[in-house]
Amino acid sequence: MRLDPADVALCVADDGPPTASGARPVATPIVQTSLFAHPDLDSLADALAAEHASHVYTRGQNPTVEALERKLALLEGGEACKAFASGMAAVSAVLMGLLEAGDHVLFVNHTYGPTLQLAEHLGRFGITHSTVLDVGPEAVAAALRPDTKLIWLESPGTMLFRLVDVAAVAVLARKRGVLTCMDNSWATPLLQKPLALGVDLVVHSATKYLGGHSDVVAGAVVTSAERLRRIFYRAYLLNGGALAPFDAFLVLRGLRTLPVRLRQHEADALEVARYLETHDAVAAVHHPALREPELAARQMAGTSGLFSFELADAAYARVRRFIDALAHFRIGVSWGGVESLVITPSREDNAAALAARGIPPGLVRLSVGLEGAELLIADLDQALSF
Repeated sequence: MRLDPADVALCVADDGPPTASGARPVATPIVQTSLFAHPDLDSLADALAAEHASHVYTRGQNPTVEALERKLALLEGGEACKAFASGMAAVSAVLMGLLEAGDHVLFVNHTYGPTLQLAEHLGRFGITHSTVLDVGPEAVAAALRPDTKLIWLESPGTMLFRLVDVAAVAVLARKRGVLTCMDNSWATPLLQKPLALGVDLVVHSATKYLGGHSDVVAGAVVTSAERLRRIFYRAYLLNGGALAPFDAFLVLRGLRTLPVRLRQHEADALEVARYLETHDAVAAVHHPALREPELAARQMAGTSGLFSFELADAAYARVRRFIDALAHFRIGVSWGGVESLVITPSREDNAAALAARGIPPGLVRLSVGLEGAELLIADLDQALSF
């Protein structure tokens, strides 16, 4: 893992305004208020006229949330950031804030399920979408339509963790006048910087590695100041997906340990993945550093702790027996916390649906936490023999 020392220092740095004595709190104070009083009516009127940059009501701007937004914008190398009450609130704001009836969205790679569900709903308002699973730039170019206004990227992609040549797709999109947005939750801004690769917008589920402790739900969008202002007024302020000050504080706290957590997530996940590659009960391992090492090294500074593998016996009964036999991997959705998690997209009756989405049977996703690789490998070993 090749972390930028400036990024590490930014993650750790976290303080508030000086007190009357000049001393500073080492943690950002929580400004727990719903509204802000103004000294006179004219100042309130001025603030209401520029609510994206003023303190009027915490549904708009709040100092604790702004501290998080400044830090995420700097980490991603963007002009501005807006934090949201969830990752899906951030996704929704991008799609609803930038698209019009008649626009088309192209999803490249396997995409987070609720994002695609939202795209389906937007069809009711005249916004269409399609998906291309061949992530090569030529295939992406062929999938573009005259009405395509946005290319949505995940790299690594959901469930199979395939990589997209992000810079190549960004160049293609710019030539065609199409915006690009990338979900960077898997890598975090410490391991991948989509804006530097030419992407226009970055979204995060800060619930995952940024928060890191499975105790907060949050999201963020990072882009240009002009584009974010449009999103603020067209999709954020009126939809009400505001991040609470205390939740912003929790994400700020999570960022302070993000560099050290990511180092351990990467080391342990790679050790677990390499063990699985050698096991007779495993048909394939889907880890970016093992499957596509050259591209991974070119556009990422390291890897996180989330990957998947396929059981050789892909029957649902076998998948269920394996997962239920695990003792230290907890069974649950989400990922990015200190605890290890396991889940599968398989159900007893959805093999055909998975095949249509390019998801192989017998797939199991692991989020490797911080319990230690030795313990987790022993847990997997006994479950694979169960």
